[in-house]
Amino acid sequence: MIRRRTLAGLGAGLLAAPSLVASRARAQGGQLPVAGVYSLSGTFANVGELLNKGSQWAFEHYGTAAGQRISYTLLDDQGDPGRSVRRVQEAMGQGVKHIVGCTTSAIALAVAKEVYARGGVYIHMAGADEATGSECNRASFRWPGASYTAINATLRPFIARNAEAKRWYTITGQYVFGESLLTNLKSVLQDVGHQHIGNSYHSLSEREFSGYITAAIAAKPDVLAICNFGNQTLDVLRQAVSFGMKRNTKIVVPWSTGLDQFRAWGPDTCDGVYFGVNYWHGIDSPGNRVVQQVVRQKTNDATNYLQACGWAVAQMLVEGANKAGTTEIAPLIRTLEGLTYEGPTGTELIRAEDHQVIKDYYLMLGKARAAMRDPNDFAEVIAATKAFLPPDKTGCRMS
Repeated sequence: MIRRRTLAGLGAGLLAAPSLVASRARAQGGQLPVAGVYSLSGTFANVGELLNKGSQWAFEHYGTAAGQRISYTLLDDQGDPGRSVRRVQEAMGQGVKHIVGCTTSAIALAVAKEVYARGGVYIHMAGADEATGSECNRASFRWPGASYTAINATLRPFIARNAEAKRWYTITGQYVFGESLLTNLKSVLQDVGHQHIGNSYHSLSEREFSGYITAAIAAKPDVLAICNFGNQTLDVLRQAVSFGMKRNTKIVVPWSTGLDQFRAWGPDTCDGVYFGVNYWHGIDSPGNRVVQQVVRQKTNDATNYLQACGWAVAQMLVEGANKAGTTEIAPLIRTLEGLTYEGPTGTELIRAEDHQVIKDYYLMLGKARAAMRDPNDFAEVIAATKAFLPPDKTGCRMS
């Protein structure tokens, strides 16, 4: 399913131990304990911190869900799927049933199984297709578009604009999400008759990519696609530009986090590069105006994707509970299935068949420094696409 359009009172969040949150909820009877699973240490700690802030601010803003005061606790998984499961086990053992968040797809897939087995509900932002595909379950819901969405909503409009660029080289993170991006990229290239002339894998821990970039340059591609996440995306693009790849090669980053990464790169690096993003602060919609207002009050700055994504998974939980009129798990899940609400990207729909949120994914083109209208105007949105597999093609067999 692909649709495209072209575009010209909680006070401070309660960050206590799960046992304290649950005991207070039991004692007071009117509280809803919610846990966020994020990495505040490890390779993607900078990502986890911003995601957590977004969830915390959303719960502070909404204050209650179905009339219960929200008590939010952070579970720092340190970037380790095994630790994330143990932390969730501890929290759920203390009575927490409502879980949000993840920093990596591997963590989300592990947590999803645990929350389902223990009778909770889990709303996350994993990018791997499996989350609403072969490893879907009734307890789990995903806000951002998956890797299928990112690749199709980025590559197809890019190809339509750059018909002559047919030879592709990829640099890919050798982990669940990177593999998922690469698999979908190969499928699109095969579909349109383009060549995938080479790939370089890197590990989760690598920060030096000059050897991979040298291999890419030697292959003489028309397009370099960077299929990874977080700081590794920052490093690969920065090093590719420093090696002069923009002179003879178009560069596509199908999955970027938008504003925070654009700032880290600066306009000279972003200029002429194509980026796929799940969120952009410049989108004018009722839901985004709310997010923008709250984040600006907190930071005196525009909202970035990670903050918006953390906000979005929290908002989904609150919207579902308010619509259901209860936080009980079974009716909450039934209400979330098919729920429509005003989210950060506009009107968003939770598809009942696989629990994927149907929303726009944006293709952006980096601007030259002289073309920027304000300090955050790094790129132009050139397409907004809803690109999702039909439910019968995802591999999801809802249990």
